[in-house]
Amino acid sequence: MQEFEFQTVPAMKIAWGGSKRLGNVIAARFKPRNALFITDAGLVKAGLVAPIISNLVGAGFAVTVFDKVIADPPENVVYDCVEAGRQARADIIVGCGGGSSLDVAKLVAVLLSSNQPLADMYGIDQVKGARLPLILLPTTAGTGSEVTNISIITTTEFTKMGVVSPQLYADFVMLDAELTVMLPRIHTAASGIDAMVHAIEAYTSKHKKNAFSDALAREALKLLGGNLIAACNEPSNRTARENMLLGATLAGQSFANSPVAAVHALAYPLGARYHIPHGLSNALMLGPVLRFNAKEVALLYSELADVLHLGGQGNSMSRANAFVDHMKMLLIESGAPRRLRDVGVTEECLSTLAAAAMRQNRLLANNPVEVSEEDALALYREAF
Repeated sequence: MQEFEFQTVPAMKIAWGGSKRLGNVIAARFKPRNALFITDAGLVKAGLVAPIISNLVGAGFAVTVFDKVIADPPENVVYDCVEAGRQARADIIVGCGGGSSLDVAKLVAVLLSSNQPLADMYGIDQVKGARLPLILLPTTAGTGSEVTNISIITTTEFTKMGVVSPQLYADFVMLDAELTVMLPRIHTAASGIDAMVHAIEAYTSKHKKNAFSDALAREALKLLGGNLIAACNEPSNRTARENMLLGATLAGQSFANSPVAAVHALAYPLGARYHIPHGLSNALMLGPVLRFNAKEVALLYSELADVLHLGGQGNSMSRANAFVDHMKMLLIESGAPRRLRDVGVTEECLSTLAAAAMRQNRLLANNPVEVSEEDALALYREAF
């Protein structure tokens, strides 16, 4: 067996409605009481935040709310949040929301206890020093950010950069699937497919693939593939929502240790340039990249076909094709947009996107098949 190391968060609590008891739960675990609560304005407006804040205050926390996180957050959002935390003298961080809010919370927890500039943190294992206590509460079943050591920030019009470091693992995660019930269908679909991409890319990653990440990826794909359509069609289906959130978290644990690859590399420029939600940009690029990689990882795709209980016989390539076809069917049935042109991408921009994707070396290095700029352009054209 090849030597490997597996890391994840030290503690998680899974509880329907658990977010309304978050203050009581973390008060028994952490001494700091001056909380910076990081979220987005949409969740505040939807009324999801108020009960959580009320319980935190009731449990003895002073709470400052920063609700200016936006999708694909740029650096200035991180800086503004850090300044809010300094003004409030925050000594504990609570991140609540989708991947953007959780990613900002991770970095703010570091930046509030360090003099290291954000620009020096980009890359792998570049973070120096410790961070403030960090609690994460996801409201989507998709990014898995609550259990990863990764934070993604938009740095230019076409570029996102990642901070990857053990310091970004949270101290405590609350999984409350009730928070996902209000997600619109398109966000349920896109975030669910995003989580499936995490599981698939972790399972086929060229580097660091290991027995733990494989087991988590298989279980995640089973939960996600078996519940995505039910969650889309029946928003209040508790079983489907709980299975989707658990599946997304398991996929997050998997790809935190066996990194994602070309789907994400091609998705990031779409988010940076067109502000397409991360889950949707992954969904749009999934089919082309699956077909591109199939020649190299047919056996692995055939194993994932078995996880999804796809019928049929044949060699590994035919089973791999069945897996790719099934993923395409899930995309169609979920109702997610299927083509780049459907979300405002212009054909003239494809070559610029391909050039930007080639700067995602951290991700492309993990792909089982080498991707050239010419390949990237062909994949964008196929998705267009």
